[in-house]
Amino acid sequence: MQTLLLWLFYISTFYAFIPGMISRLFGYRVFRKGISRTDYCLTFDDGPDPHYTPLLLDLLKRYGAKATFFVVGSHAEQHPEIIKRMHEEGHLIGIHNYVHKTNWLMRPATVRKQIDQTSDIIFAITGERSTYYRPPWGIVNLFDFSKRRQVQIVLWSAMFGDWKEKLGVERLTEKLLAKLGPGEVLLLHDCGTTLGADPNAPEHMLIALERMLEEAKSRGLSSVRIDEMIRAVRSSPVASLSFGKRLLVGLWLGWEKLFQLLFQIKTVSREDPFLHYRLRKYQGHTVHMDNGETLSKGDKVIELHFDNRQLFELGIHSRSTAQLAIRLIRRMEKDLPVLAERIAGDVELAEAKALYGVSMINRGPEKFGFMVLDLPSGLFASSTKFYLSILLSVIHPSGGARLKERSDQLVPKMMLMPVSQLLDQMNHQRPQKPVPQERILEDELALNAELPGATVVH
Repeated sequence: MQTLLLWLFYISTFYAFIPGMISRLFGYRVFRKGISRTDYCLTFDDGPDPHYTPLLLDLLKRYGAKATFFVVGSHAEQHPEIIKRMHEEGHLIGIHNYVHKTNWLMRPATVRKQIDQTSDIIFAITGERSTYYRPPWGIVNLFDFSKRRQVQIVLWSAMFGDWKEKLGVERLTEKLLAKLGPGEVLLLHDCGTTLGADPNAPEHMLIALERMLEEAKSRGLSSVRIDEMIRAVRSSPVASLSFGKRLLVGLWLGWEKLFQLLFQIKTVSREDPFLHYRLRKYQGHTVHMDNGETLSKGDKVIELHFDNRQLFELGIHSRSTAQLAIRLIRRMEKDLPVLAERIAGDVELAEAKALYGVSMINRGPEKFGFMVLDLPSGLFASSTKFYLSILLSVIHPSGGARLKERSDQLVPKMMLMPVSQLLDQMNHQRPQKPVPQERILEDELALNAELPGATVVH
Protein backbone atom coordinates (compact mmCIF):
# COMPACT_ATOMS: atom_id res chain seq x y z
CA MET A 1 0.00 0.00 0.00
CA GLN A 2 2.83 2.37 0.90
CA THR A 3 4.54 1.64 -2.41
CA LEU A 4 1.32 2.31 -4.32
CA LEU A 5 0.83 5.65 -2.59
CA LEU A 6 4.44 6.58 -3.33
CA TRP A 7 3.97 5.80 -7.02
CA LEU A 8 0.77 7.82 -7.10
CA PHE A 9 2.68 10.74 -5.58
CA TYR A 10 5.45 10.46 -8.21
CA ILE A 11 2.95 10.24 -11.08
CA SER A 12 0.82 13.17 -9.87
CA THR A 13 3.95 15.28 -9.35
CA PHE A 14 5.20 14.62 -12.88
CA TYR A 15 1.73 14.82 -14.47
CA ALA A 16 0.41 17.93 -12.74
CA PHE A 17 2.42 19.63 -10.03
CA ILE A 18 5.67 20.22 -11.94
CA PRO A 19 3.95 21.43 -15.17
CA GLY A 20 1.77 23.72 -13.07
CA MET A 21 4.77 25.25 -11.32
CA ILE A 22 6.69 25.70 -14.59
CA SER A 23 3.77 27.48 -16.26
CA ARG A 24 3.13 29.75 -13.25
CA LEU A 25 6.75 30.66 -12.50
CA PHE A 26 8.25 30.88 -15.99
CA GLY A 27 5.24 31.32 -18.27
CA TYR A 28 6.24 28.24 -20.26
CA ARG A 29 3.83 27.89 -23.21
CA VAL A 30 1.23 30.08 -21.53
CA PHE A 31 0.37 33.77 -21.79
CA ARG A 32 0.30 35.67 -18.49
CA LYS A 33 1.16 39.30 -19.13
CA GLY A 34 1.51 41.70 -22.02
CA ILE A 35 3.70 44.67 -22.86
CA SER A 36 1.96 47.97 -23.44
CA ARG A 37 2.05 51.59 -22.39
CA THR A 38 -1.73 52.10 -22.41
CA ASP A 39 -3.56 48.75 -22.52
CA TYR A 40 -4.51 46.10 -19.99
CA CYS A 41 -6.80 43.05 -20.18
CA LEU A 42 -9.98 42.28 -18.27
CA THR A 43 -10.76 38.55 -18.20
CA PHE A 44 -13.77 36.86 -16.63
CA ASP A 45 -14.12 33.19 -15.69
CA ASP A 46 -16.95 30.73 -14.93
CA GLY A 47 -19.85 32.42 -16.75
CA PRO A 48 -22.10 33.15 -18.34
CA ASP A 49 -24.45 33.86 -15.45
CA PRO A 50 -28.05 34.81 -16.40
CA HIS A 51 -28.15 37.64 -13.85
CA TYR A 52 -24.66 39.04 -13.42
CA THR A 53 -23.15 38.65 -16.91
CA PRO A 54 -25.70 40.94 -18.62
CA LEU A 55 -25.06 43.55 -15.90
CA LEU A 56 -21.33 43.19 -16.55
CA LEU A 57 -21.84 43.62 -20.30
CA ASP A 58 -23.85 46.78 -19.64
CA LEU A 59 -21.01 48.13 -17.49
CA LEU A 60 -18.32 47.34 -20.07
CA LYS A 61 -20.41 48.97 -22.79
CA ARG A 62 -20.75 52.19 -20.78
CA TYR A 63 -16.98 52.49 -20.51
CA GLY A 64 -16.14 51.23 -23.99
CA ALA A 65 -14.07 48.41 -22.48
CA LYS A 66 -13.43 45.13 -24.28
CA ALA A 67 -12.97 41.93 -22.29
CA THR A 68 -12.24 38.23 -22.67
CA PHE A 69 -14.76 35.75 -21.24
CA PHE A 70 -13.55 32.22 -20.48
CA VAL A 71 -16.89 30.46 -20.41
CA VAL A 72 -17.89 27.12 -18.93
CA GLY A 73 -19.39 25.11 -21.80
CA SER A 74 -22.41 23.84 -19.86
CA HIS A 75 -23.26 27.42 -18.82
CA ALA A 76 -22.87 28.67 -22.39
CA GLU A 77 -25.13 25.88 -23.61
CA GLN A 78 -27.87 27.01 -21.20
CA HIS A 79 -27.56 30.73 -22.06
CA PRO A 80 -26.72 31.07 -25.77
CA GLU A 81 -28.28 34.55 -25.93
CA ILE A 82 -25.60 35.89 -23.56
CA ILE A 83 -22.79 34.30 -25.60
CA LYS A 84 -24.28 35.86 -28.73
CA ARG A 85 -24.39 39.27 -27.06
CA MET A 86 -20.74 38.97 -25.95
CA HIS A 87 -19.75 38.24 -29.53
CA GLU A 88 -21.87 41.00 -31.08
CA GLU A 89 -20.49 43.60 -28.66
CA GLY A 90 -16.90 42.81 -29.64
CA HIS A 91 -15.70 40.74 -26.70
CA LEU A 92 -13.50 37.66 -27.06
CA ILE A 93 -14.91 34.31 -25.95
CA GLY A 94 -12.51 31.71 -24.60
CA ILE A 95 -12.84 28.17 -23.26
CA HIS A 96 -12.96 27.18 -19.56
CA ASN A 97 -13.83 23.48 -20.00
CA TYR A 98 -17.34 22.10 -20.38
CA VAL A 99 -17.60 21.64 -16.60
CA HIS A 100 -15.57 23.49 -13.99
CA LYS A 101 -13.26 20.63 -13.04
CA THR A 102 -9.49 20.69 -12.58
CA ASN A 103 -7.32 19.16 -15.29
CA TRP A 104 -5.26 17.43 -12.62
CA LEU A 105 -8.15 15.01 -12.06
CA MET A 106 -8.83 14.27 -15.72
CA ARG A 107 -7.10 12.13 -18.31
CA PRO A 108 -5.66 13.95 -21.38
CA ALA A 109 -8.43 12.58 -23.61
CA THR A 110 -11.07 13.86 -21.18
CA VAL A 111 -9.54 17.34 -21.16
CA ARG A 112 -9.44 17.31 -24.96
CA LYS A 113 -13.13 16.37 -25.01
CA GLN A 114 -13.96 19.19 -22.57
CA ILE A 115 -12.22 21.73 -24.80
CA ASP A 116 -13.73 20.44 -28.06
CA GLN A 117 -17.24 20.28 -26.63
CA THR A 118 -17.07 23.88 -25.39
CA SER A 119 -15.52 25.04 -28.68
CA ASP A 120 -18.38 23.41 -30.61
CA ILE A 121 -20.96 25.20 -28.45
CA ILE A 122 -19.28 28.59 -29.00
CA PHE A 123 -19.06 27.93 -32.76
CA ALA A 124 -22.73 26.95 -32.96
CA ILE A 125 -23.73 30.25 -31.35
CA THR A 126 -21.24 32.71 -32.87
CA GLY A 127 -20.00 31.04 -36.06
CA GLU A 128 -16.39 31.39 -34.83
CA ARG A 129 -14.03 28.87 -33.28
CA SER A 130 -12.33 29.82 -30.04
CA THR A 131 -8.59 29.16 -29.79
CA TYR A 132 -8.02 30.66 -26.33
CA TYR A 133 -8.15 28.39 -23.31
CA ARG A 134 -7.91 28.91 -19.57
CA PRO A 135 -7.96 25.69 -17.52
CA PRO A 136 -10.04 25.91 -14.32
CA TRP A 137 -8.00 27.41 -11.47
CA GLY A 138 -5.20 27.88 -14.02
CA ILE A 139 -4.04 24.33 -13.35
CA VAL A 140 -2.38 22.58 -16.30
CA ASN A 141 -1.20 19.01 -16.67
CA LEU A 142 1.74 17.65 -18.62
CA PHE A 143 -0.27 17.03 -21.79
CA ASP A 144 -1.86 20.48 -21.85
CA PHE A 145 1.42 21.81 -23.24
CA SER A 146 0.96 19.59 -26.31
CA LYS A 147 -2.21 21.54 -27.23
CA ARG A 148 -0.14 24.58 -28.18
CA ARG A 149 -1.08 24.33 -31.87
CA GLN A 150 -4.79 23.97 -31.13
CA VAL A 151 -5.29 26.52 -28.34
CA GLN A 152 -3.39 29.31 -26.64
CA ILE A 153 -3.35 28.75 -22.87
CA VAL A 154 -4.02 32.03 -21.04
CA LEU A 155 -3.36 32.56 -17.34
CA TRP A 156 -3.19 35.94 -15.59
CA SER A 157 -0.89 38.43 -13.88
CA ALA A 158 -3.31 39.34 -11.06
CA MET A 159 -6.07 37.47 -9.24
CA PHE A 160 -8.16 38.99 -6.45
CA GLY A 161 -10.25 36.37 -4.67
CA ASP A 162 -13.43 38.11 -5.85
CA TRP A 163 -15.40 34.84 -5.69
CA LYS A 164 -15.77 35.36 -1.91
CA GLU A 165 -18.27 37.86 -0.49
CA LYS A 166 -16.23 38.35 2.68
CA LEU A 167 -13.56 40.18 0.68
CA GLY A 168 -15.96 43.12 0.43
CA VAL A 169 -16.26 45.93 -2.07
CA GLU A 170 -13.73 48.27 -0.45
CA ARG A 171 -10.95 45.70 -0.16
CA LEU A 172 -11.57 44.40 -3.68
CA THR A 173 -11.44 47.95 -5.03
CA GLU A 174 -8.10 48.52 -3.30
CA LYS A 175 -6.67 45.33 -4.77
CA LEU A 176 -7.90 46.16 -8.26
CA LEU A 177 -6.46 49.67 -8.20
CA ALA A 178 -3.15 48.37 -6.85
CA LYS A 179 -2.73 46.06 -9.85
CA LEU A 180 -4.25 48.29 -12.52
CA GLY A 181 -1.50 49.06 -15.01
CA PRO A 182 -0.27 48.59 -18.59
CA GLY A 183 0.16 44.99 -19.71
CA GLU A 184 -1.70 43.48 -16.76
CA VAL A 185 -4.05 40.54 -17.29
CA LEU A 186 -6.68 40.81 -14.55
CA LEU A 187 -8.77 37.79 -13.52
CA LEU A 188 -12.32 38.30 -12.21
CA HIS A 189 -15.46 36.14 -12.03
CA ASP A 190 -18.92 36.88 -13.39
CA CYS A 191 -20.53 33.77 -11.89
CA GLY A 192 -20.69 32.57 -8.28
CA THR A 193 -22.13 29.08 -8.75
CA THR A 194 -18.89 27.11 -9.06
CA LEU A 195 -17.43 25.07 -6.21
CA GLY A 196 -16.04 27.29 -3.45
CA ALA A 197 -17.62 30.51 -4.75
CA ASP A 198 -20.33 32.61 -3.11
CA PRO A 199 -23.47 33.07 -5.26
CA ASN A 200 -23.69 36.85 -4.69
CA ALA A 201 -19.96 37.62 -4.91
CA PRO A 202 -20.23 39.03 -8.47
CA GLU A 203 -22.41 41.82 -7.09
CA HIS A 204 -19.42 43.15 -5.16
CA MET A 205 -17.17 42.61 -8.18
CA LEU A 206 -19.36 44.81 -10.37
CA ILE A 207 -19.24 47.72 -7.92
CA ALA A 208 -15.46 47.49 -7.50
CA LEU A 209 -14.94 47.05 -11.24
CA GLU A 210 -16.86 50.24 -12.05
CA ARG A 211 -14.61 52.17 -9.68
CA MET A 212 -11.56 50.67 -11.35
CA LEU A 213 -12.85 51.47 -14.84
CA GLU A 214 -13.37 55.08 -13.78
CA GLU A 215 -9.79 55.23 -12.50
CA ALA A 216 -8.48 53.59 -15.67
CA LYS A 217 -10.27 56.21 -17.73
CA SER A 218 -8.64 59.02 -15.76
CA ARG A 219 -5.20 57.43 -16.31
CA GLY A 220 -5.73 56.97 -20.04
CA LEU A 221 -5.71 53.16 -19.80
CA SER A 222 -7.87 50.97 -22.04
CA SER A 223 -9.07 47.40 -21.58
CA VAL A 224 -8.44 45.29 -24.69
CA ARG A 225 -9.11 41.69 -25.66
CA ILE A 226 -6.48 39.10 -24.86
CA ASP A 227 -5.88 38.33 -28.55
CA GLU A 228 -4.92 41.97 -29.19
CA MET A 229 -2.36 41.90 -26.40
CA ILE A 230 -0.94 38.59 -27.56
CA ARG A 231 -0.51 39.98 -31.10
CA ALA A 232 1.27 43.01 -29.67
CA VAL A 233 3.70 40.77 -27.81
CA ARG A 234 4.37 38.57 -30.84
CA SER A 235 5.13 41.60 -33.01
CA SER A 236 7.45 43.14 -30.42
CA PRO A 237 11.21 42.59 -30.06
CA VAL A 238 10.47 40.28 -27.10
CA ALA A 239 9.35 37.58 -29.53
CA SER A 240 12.84 37.48 -31.10
CA LEU A 241 14.56 36.76 -27.78
CA SER A 242 15.88 33.25 -27.24
CA PHE A 243 14.23 31.01 -24.66
CA GLY A 244 17.32 31.41 -22.48
CA LYS A 245 16.99 35.19 -22.46
CA ARG A 246 13.27 35.03 -21.81
CA LEU A 247 13.94 32.67 -18.92
CA LEU A 248 16.58 35.06 -17.60
CA VAL A 249 14.14 37.98 -17.85
CA GLY A 250 11.47 35.93 -16.06
CA LEU A 251 13.84 35.12 -13.21
CA TRP A 252 14.96 38.75 -13.05
CA LEU A 253 11.41 40.08 -12.86
CA GLY A 254 10.51 37.43 -10.31
CA TRP A 255 13.52 38.42 -8.21
CA GLU A 256 12.38 42.05 -8.31
CA LYS A 257 8.98 41.12 -6.86
CA LEU A 258 10.63 39.11 -4.10
CA PHE A 259 13.15 41.89 -3.41
CA GLN A 260 10.42 44.51 -3.19
CA LEU A 261 8.46 42.32 -0.78
CA LEU A 262 11.42 41.41 1.45
CA PHE A 263 12.87 44.91 1.68
CA GLN A 264 9.60 46.88 1.59
CA ILE A 265 10.50 48.80 -1.54
CA LYS A 266 8.15 51.69 -2.29
CA THR A 267 7.13 53.15 -5.65
CA VAL A 268 7.31 56.83 -6.57
CA SER A 269 4.29 56.62 -8.90
CA ARG A 270 1.91 53.67 -8.61
CA GLU A 271 0.08 54.74 -11.76
CA ASP A 272 3.22 54.43 -13.87
CA PRO A 273 5.90 52.66 -11.83
CA PHE A 274 9.44 53.43 -12.92
CA LEU A 275 11.43 54.61 -9.92
CA HIS A 276 11.40 52.69 -6.64
CA TYR A 277 13.12 53.52 -3.38
CA ARG A 278 13.78 52.42 0.18
CA LEU A 279 15.25 54.08 3.26
CA ARG A 280 18.34 52.32 4.56
CA LYS A 281 21.65 52.93 6.32
CA TYR A 282 24.71 53.69 4.22
CA GLN A 283 27.41 51.01 4.57
CA GLY A 284 30.21 52.37 2.38
CA HIS A 285 33.29 54.50 2.87
CA THR A 286 33.03 58.13 3.96
CA VAL A 287 32.23 60.46 1.07
CA HIS A 288 32.54 64.27 0.96
CA MET A 289 29.64 65.46 -1.16
CA ASP A 290 29.58 68.48 -3.44
CA ASN A 291 27.52 70.61 -1.05
CA GLY A 292 30.08 70.20 1.72
CA GLU A 293 28.16 67.53 3.65
CA THR A 294 29.84 64.27 4.63
CA LEU A 295 28.19 60.91 4.15
CA SER A 296 29.44 58.35 6.68
CA LYS A 297 28.69 54.74 7.47
CA GLY A 298 25.38 54.51 9.33
CA ASP A 299 23.85 57.67 7.83
CA LYS A 300 20.41 57.26 6.30
CA VAL A 301 20.19 57.21 2.50
CA ILE A 302 17.32 56.80 0.04
CA GLU A 303 18.33 53.91 -2.21
CA LEU A 304 16.96 54.15 -5.76
CA HIS A 305 15.91 51.29 -8.05
CA PHE A 306 14.60 51.31 -11.59
CA ASP A 307 11.53 49.17 -12.28
CA ASN A 308 12.90 46.06 -13.95
CA ARG A 309 9.95 45.50 -16.27
CA GLN A 310 9.97 49.07 -17.54
CA LEU A 311 13.74 49.02 -17.86
CA PHE A 312 13.51 45.85 -19.94
CA GLU A 313 10.78 47.28 -22.17
CA LEU A 314 12.64 50.56 -22.68
CA GLY A 315 15.77 48.63 -23.63
CA ILE A 316 14.26 46.25 -26.15
CA HIS A 317 12.26 49.02 -27.82
CA SER A 318 15.21 51.42 -28.12
CA ARG A 319 17.01 51.56 -31.45
CA SER A 320 20.28 52.75 -29.96
CA THR A 321 22.18 53.38 -26.76
CA ALA A 322 21.47 57.08 -27.08
CA GLN A 323 17.74 56.57 -27.41
CA LEU A 324 17.71 54.33 -24.34
CA ALA A 325 19.67 56.92 -22.38
CA ILE A 326 17.32 59.73 -23.45
CA ARG A 327 14.28 57.71 -22.43
CA LEU A 328 15.79 56.99 -19.03
CA ILE A 329 16.58 60.68 -18.58
CA ARG A 330 13.02 61.66 -19.48
CA ARG A 331 11.62 59.21 -16.96
CA MET A 332 13.94 60.52 -14.26
CA GLU A 333 12.87 64.09 -15.09
CA LYS A 334 9.29 62.99 -14.53
CA ASP A 335 9.79 60.99 -11.30
CA LEU A 336 12.42 62.99 -9.39
CA PRO A 337 10.08 65.94 -8.69
CA VAL A 338 7.45 63.50 -7.40
CA LEU A 339 10.05 61.86 -5.17
CA ALA A 340 11.12 65.29 -3.90
CA GLU A 341 7.51 66.08 -2.94
CA ARG A 342 7.26 62.78 -1.11
CA ILE A 343 10.48 63.44 0.79
CA ALA A 344 9.36 66.93 1.73
CA GLY A 345 6.14 65.53 3.16
CA ASP A 346 7.70 62.63 5.08
CA VAL A 347 9.69 63.39 8.22
CA GLU A 348 11.55 60.09 8.14
CA LEU A 349 12.61 60.42 4.49
CA ALA A 350 13.62 64.04 5.03
CA GLU A 351 16.16 62.84 7.62
CA ALA A 352 18.10 60.98 4.91
CA LYS A 353 21.36 62.61 3.84
CA ALA A 354 21.51 61.46 0.22
CA LEU A 355 19.94 59.67 -2.71
CA TYR A 356 21.99 56.58 -3.49
CA GLY A 357 22.22 54.13 -6.39
CA VAL A 358 24.65 51.77 -8.11
CA SER A 359 24.87 52.02 -11.88
CA MET A 360 26.53 50.85 -15.08
CA ILE A 361 27.12 54.41 -16.22
CA ASN A 362 29.15 56.70 -18.50
CA ARG A 363 27.21 59.93 -18.65
CA GLY A 364 23.75 61.16 -17.77
CA PRO A 365 23.01 61.41 -14.01
CA GLU A 366 25.29 64.43 -13.56
CA LYS A 367 22.66 66.61 -15.23
CA PHE A 368 20.39 65.95 -12.25
CA GLY A 369 23.09 66.80 -9.73
CA PHE A 370 24.33 63.31 -8.91
CA MET A 371 27.97 62.67 -8.06
CA VAL A 372 29.36 59.65 -9.89
CA LEU A 373 32.00 57.75 -7.89
CA ASP A 374 33.97 54.53 -8.32
CA LEU A 375 32.93 51.62 -6.14
CA PRO A 376 35.71 50.49 -3.80
CA SER A 377 37.33 47.29 -5.02
CA GLY A 378 36.01 44.16 -3.37
CA LEU A 379 33.36 41.48 -3.44
CA PHE A 380 30.44 43.91 -3.74
CA ALA A 381 31.98 45.72 -6.73
CA SER A 382 32.88 42.50 -8.58
CA SER A 383 29.56 40.75 -7.91
CA THR A 384 27.64 43.89 -8.92
CA LYS A 385 29.58 44.11 -12.18
CA PHE A 386 28.81 40.47 -12.94
CA TYR A 387 25.09 40.91 -12.23
CA LEU A 388 24.74 44.16 -14.18
CA SER A 389 26.75 42.82 -17.11
CA ILE A 390 24.32 39.93 -17.54
CA LEU A 391 21.42 42.33 -17.15
CA LEU A 392 22.85 44.73 -19.71
CA SER A 393 23.27 41.91 -22.25
CA VAL A 394 19.49 41.40 -22.15
CA ILE A 395 18.13 44.96 -22.03
CA HIS A 396 20.77 46.81 -24.05
CA PRO A 397 19.87 47.56 -27.72
CA SER A 398 23.17 45.99 -28.84
CA GLY A 399 22.69 42.90 -26.65
CA GLY A 400 25.74 40.86 -25.68
CA ALA A 401 27.88 42.59 -28.29
CA ARG A 402 27.99 45.62 -26.01
CA LEU A 403 29.88 43.59 -23.41
CA LYS A 404 32.70 42.84 -25.84
CA GLU A 405 32.99 46.39 -27.15
CA ARG A 406 34.65 48.92 -24.82
CA SER A 407 34.02 46.60 -21.86
CA ASP A 408 36.48 48.64 -19.80
CA GLN A 409 33.82 51.36 -19.56
CA LEU A 410 31.13 48.98 -18.28
CA VAL A 411 32.04 49.41 -14.63
CA PRO A 412 29.45 49.80 -11.84
CA LYS A 413 29.58 53.26 -10.28
CA MET A 414 28.00 54.78 -7.23
CA MET A 415 25.64 57.74 -7.63
CA LEU A 416 25.05 60.20 -4.78
CA MET A 417 23.06 63.38 -4.40
CA PRO A 418 22.42 65.24 -1.13
CA VAL A 419 18.71 65.19 -0.31
CA SER A 420 18.90 68.88 0.55
CA GLN A 421 20.20 69.58 -2.97
CA LEU A 422 17.31 67.68 -4.57
CA LEU A 423 14.75 69.57 -2.52
CA ASP A 424 16.41 72.89 -3.30
CA GLN A 425 16.45 72.12 -7.03
CA MET A 426 12.79 71.19 -7.07
CA ASN A 427 11.78 74.28 -5.12
CA HIS A 428 13.34 76.50 -7.80
CA GLN A 429 12.30 74.45 -10.80
CA ARG A 430 9.39 75.58 -12.93
CA PRO A 431 6.77 73.03 -13.98
CA GLN A 432 7.93 71.37 -17.16
CA LYS A 433 5.86 70.94 -20.29
CA PRO A 434 5.76 67.55 -22.04
CA VAL A 435 8.86 67.04 -24.17
CA PRO A 436 7.98 67.03 -27.92
CA GLN A 437 9.23 64.19 -30.11
CA GLU A 438 11.40 66.61 -32.10
CA ARG A 439 13.27 67.56 -28.92
CA ILE A 440 13.87 63.91 -28.08
CA LEU A 441 15.27 63.26 -31.55
CA GLU A 442 17.55 66.31 -31.29
CA ASP A 443 18.81 65.14 -27.91
CA GLU A 444 19.49 61.70 -29.32
CA LEU A 445 21.56 63.09 -32.18
CA ALA A 446 23.49 65.31 -29.80
CA LEU A 447 24.28 62.49 -27.38
CA ASN A 448 24.76 59.68 -29.86
CA ALA A 449 28.52 59.99 -29.85
CA GLU A 450 28.76 60.69 -26.13
CA LEU A 451 26.82 57.82 -24.55
CA PRO A 452 28.59 54.51 -25.08
CA GLY A 453 26.62 52.75 -22.31
CA ALA A 454 23.25 52.75 -20.65
CA THR A 455 22.36 53.66 -17.11
CA VAL A 456 21.17 50.70 -15.08
CA VAL A 457 20.23 51.14 -11.45
CA HIS A 458 19.75 47.79 -9.71
